[in-house]
Parts: sequence; structure tokens; C-alpha cells
Amino acid sequence: MTLKFTLLFLPLLAHIVNSQQPTTFDIGKYGGKPNANIAEALSSTWKEACAATTPSTIVVPKGTFLLDQLKLVGPCKAPIELQVQGTISAPSDYTQLPDKNAEWITINYVDHLTISGGGIFDGQGKEAWTKNDCGKNPNCVKLPINLSFNFITNSIIHDVTTQDSKNFHVNVIGCKNVTFQQFTVSAPGESINTDGIHIAKSEGIYVLNSVIKTGDDCISVGDGMKELHIEGVTCGPGHGISVGSLGKGATEEDVTGIYVKNCTFIGTQNGIRVKTWPSAPAKLKITGLHYEDIIMDNVENPIVIDQEYCPWNQCKLDSPSLIKISEVTVKNIKGTSASPVAVSFVCSKTVPCENVEMGDIDLTYSGNQGPITTKCSNIKPTFVGKQNPPICANATQSS
Repeated sequence: MTLKFTLLFLPLLAHIVNSQQPTTFDIGKYGGKPNANIAEALSSTWKEACAATTPSTIVVPKGTFLLDQLKLVGPCKAPIELQVQGTISAPSDYTQLPDKNAEWITINYVDHLTISGGGIFDGQGKEAWTKNDCGKNPNCVKLPINLSFNFITNSIIHDVTTQDSKNFHVNVIGCKNVTFQQFTVSAPGESINTDGIHIAKSEGIYVLNSVIKTGDDCISVGDGMKELHIEGVTCGPGHGISVGSLGKGATEEDVTGIYVKNCTFIGTQNGIRVKTWPSAPAKLKITGLHYEDIIMDNVENPIVIDQEYCPWNQCKLDSPSLIKISEVTVKNIKGTSASPVAVSFVCSKTVPCENVEMGDIDLTYSGNQGPITTKCSNIKPTFVGKQNPPICANATQSS
């Protein structure tokens, strides 16, 4: 076993911490019944299981269970597993949540957490999407995230599905050594603001062998992220895998060590993307971005660095982004572009992109909007191998 292989799967190996057979806690014994709200039963089950000094497994059996809202908090005294075999459904009307400022399911401060079972967390978001105007209205109603993980360590979420969230499907904040494996996100392409997995201020996060279909970024990376490994992910529909958007907050922290490998993008708006706001106060650094062995299948914008990110004209372009992007490798990217601009590097005039290496790019375009091309400004990449199309042949560099 190579060192690289061992390091990649450390989060999984960390779960082999106790060979003792776990104690099973079935929510049915605590009053949990199909087609009824299980919030109280699940909270009671968690409280007892979390207090156990030996490993425990909470079972939500097959069937459909209702849940208005849930917050599970550690620390627990031993490893704990939430095994969801059935479907847990949220209220379709988000105004029915007891705490309208909280997420649907929140789990905080747990070490050695496992979520498994093959079940579904159904956010019932279709009604909420029709009322979501957050892209244009800064005072919009806050909609709940399906699964919110805060300060979780040495944990794994595998073989479960998050479906039709009203907002982001998963939010990961302040976590360390957490793996998502064979994890499924399912929402239609027209669902609004339904990022698959948003990760920020965390370290050592792994997203492996998973399928993400959604209406926004399949995976989005916020500030303060260190060592994110994404491998074997299929994305689409969706907006791709994005670092950012970053820059709006003056205290935003550096992002470093993002690895995206052996991934496939199918019919997405973007493939791999970095986006930062102009006319924004943050001066963080984005370094160590590595993209390798990626298939683009009819992707509108396969490879993007956009340091003039300004959706719905929410900002001005007269002041360039202050965020420095450097140490980027993009290697062995193949497939088809749905637009003639296969590669777009729009870097900052104030802090141009540096140390960007492109290797073995092979993208084709068969549409009728002109020949395939690239767009580059404030960047001087280096090249290895073949580049199709020729990249940054007409690049501009601000003085």
C-alpha cells in the first residue's frame, strides 16, 4: 500500500477504533413511528446513545418518517452511528420549522460520528425554490440547509442521500478529518441555491466516489479551507466544483490544498472554477489548487478562473480583486465544451495569477458559435504536454 493511498483513506481507517459490537438504539422504542414527527424520539435516542461509554448505533428503520427540525449535540462518550434505512422528510412549508433561523438537521461537536444506512434525507424543497430570491434580494428569507455539520472530527458519512434541500444540501464548518463516501445529492437542475456540499474553515475533508446532481455548485469551497480531497465524483446537473465565491468578508482566511482528481462533469454550467469578487475588502491567498484526470461532457465553461465575479450586477468592476491566486496545476482534462470558450482565466490586475501550470488539455467544441478558443488576462501559465485548444495565445497582461 502506497503512502499516498494510505493518507487518502486515513479518515476511513480512523473509524476502526473499537472492535466491540455497538449497542443498537431503535427510535421505535422511544416513540418514533412512521408518518409521524420523530424529532422528540430521535432527540431522546441520541441523548441516551451519546451518553453510552461503548459504541452505539441509532437506527431509523425502513419507512417514511416526518421530522420538523433536529439539533444533535456532542461530545459523546464513545463512537456513535446514525443509521438511516428509511426516508426522513422535512415539512414542505419552511415556515413550519420551530426555529426559523436554524437549519433542518444540525449536528455539532461530535468525534467519531458515522452516518450510514442507505436512507434519504428529503428536504421537500420544491415549494421553497419558487420563493427563493436570494440572488437578487439581500434581505431574502433564510431557508434551511438539509444537513449542517459543525465541529465534527474523525467521521464518515456514507451510503446516504440528501434530496431536494430548500437551500444548500450540506454545510461543513469547523470540521477536521471527515469523509463523504458513496454519498448522493439529488435535486433538479432548476433548483435554486442548492449547493451539494459547501465546506469552509475545515481541514482534511474527503469527498470520494459520490454522485451530485443539483441546481448550484456540486461542491463549493469557502474561506479557511485546508486540504480538501475530491476524487471519483460525478457532477451534473449543477454549476461545477467551485472555490469561492471569496472576497466579500474582510476577515476571510486563506484557502490552500484543494485536490480534484478523477472526476466527471456532465452537462454542467461550469467544470472547475475559482471565483472572487472585485471591489471587495478581502486580501486572502488561494494557493495549491490541483486538478487532474477530469472528463468534461458538454460543459458550458470547462475551466474558469473568474476574479471579476459579479452576479446580478451586485458590485462594481472598477476596483480589482485583492485575492492572490497561485500554485495551480491543471492536468489531463479531456472532453467537450458546450461553448466556444473552453478555458477562461480572468485574473486580477492588482495581483495577477502566478505559477499556473497547464498540461495535456484536450477539449473540443462542435457548436456553431465559432471556433474553440480561450480567454486569458493577467496570467502567464506554463505548459507541459499538448494543449488543445492553444491556451492563452492572445493573453493580455496589465502593466
